Amino acid sequence: MTIEQILQKMIGYEGHTTHDVAHLLKVWGYAHTIGLLEHLDERTLHTLEIAAIVHDIACPLCRIRYGNTNGKYQELESPALVRAFLSDCDLDASELERIVYLVSHHHTITDVQGLDYQILLEADFLVNADESSLSLENIRKMDEILFKTRTGKALLKSIYKF
Repeated sequence: MTIEQILQKMIGYEGHTTHDVAHLLKVWGYAHTIGLLEHLDERTLHTLEIAAIVHDIACPLCRIRYGNTNGKYQELESPALVRAFLSDCDLDASELERIVYLVSHHHTITDVQGLDYQILLEADFLVNADESSLSLENIRKMDEILFKTRTGKALLKSIYKF
């Protein structure tokens, strides 16, 4: 299945709100852009893009089960959902497991292993900072704590004008 087909499938995923769809499109766009500009190899970029598309797959379930979309709940619930969602997408086992790992850790900013993981964190934060109306002070702090890629840092500073 192509990235476009997976994206289309995710947009139609049951329980998604219009906010969820807009969020996933923005995160995917940033992840794709950062991945290209950081020169990820084709396979890693493919894995990253799929992870970005499905990164919040657990949100509808978490709203029902927990009454919110807390990141720790998303990380807990996402592995089974990701495996089921991607079961018909013709991914090899190692790529599927990497996607599951990335999605089930996308709110964990410690022990980041891999440029794909780093980029997913940065892409999600770029979107969340805007959607949550974070203060410039908090955004600057995350620049120091979270952002590592040249492209992610440049985007953050350009978007938030610091």
